[in-house]
Amino acid sequence: MSATQPEGLFGVTGTGDTSGMGGLVRKRPVQLDAQRPYGGWYDEVVDALEEAYPGFSDAIERVVIDRGELTLHIVPAKIAEVCQILRDDLSLRYELCSSVSGVDYIAEERRLHVVYHLTSMTYRRRIRLECAVTAADPHLPSVTTVYPTADWQEREAYDMFGVIFDGHPNLTRILMPDDWDGHPQRKDYPLGGVPVEYKGAEIPPPDSRRAYR
Repeated sequence: MSATQPEGLFGVTGTGDTSGMGGLVRKRPVQLDAQRPYGGWYDEVVDALEEAYPGFSDAIERVVIDRGELTLHIVPAKIAEVCQILRDDLSLRYELCSSVSGVDYIAEERRLHVVYHLTSMTYRRRIRLECAVTAADPHLPSVTTVYPTADWQEREAYDMFGVIFDGHPNLTRILMPDDWDGHPQRKDYPLGGVPVEYKGAEIPPPDSRRAYR
């Protein structure tokens, strides 16, 4: 980066963070609710879930189909119940939870989102579930009793985003030390760190690097 440039990457100014990541805010794309008929097998899955789950209308916040992927937005308190039905109903048979991950949409009131990817090996279909909670009350029921594979994945979401999975058998940090302060993948987490020495040169943490103005 030339010393004559007035700002860092991504238009960042007034900070020592020359990486620009501290000021990078991506606008979340608008996802419209899908309307019936959804098309293809999406209607079959939603119909089967609605028939098998009496609390469907109270548990499903919205249905979104985007880029060929079906997403059900779930009321946080109902996520384990929905997963149980999706796994056990013979018309659904989502036997595998392949991923539990977190997202921080910092501009939203319910900023912390947890995303579940489920696979039906019987019907060769994939579905995506999403729950949103606030940073002030980041609680979700654990799905480990339904999908044991979610054990370490929920621990990672807890460690990195601070989402608390009630009922998890051992909700402890998995990447950071047990006494670590904060959750590193939240968007408001500081970019500071420790200096790194590489081939005799010292590289300072991002928030203490020289800014070009």
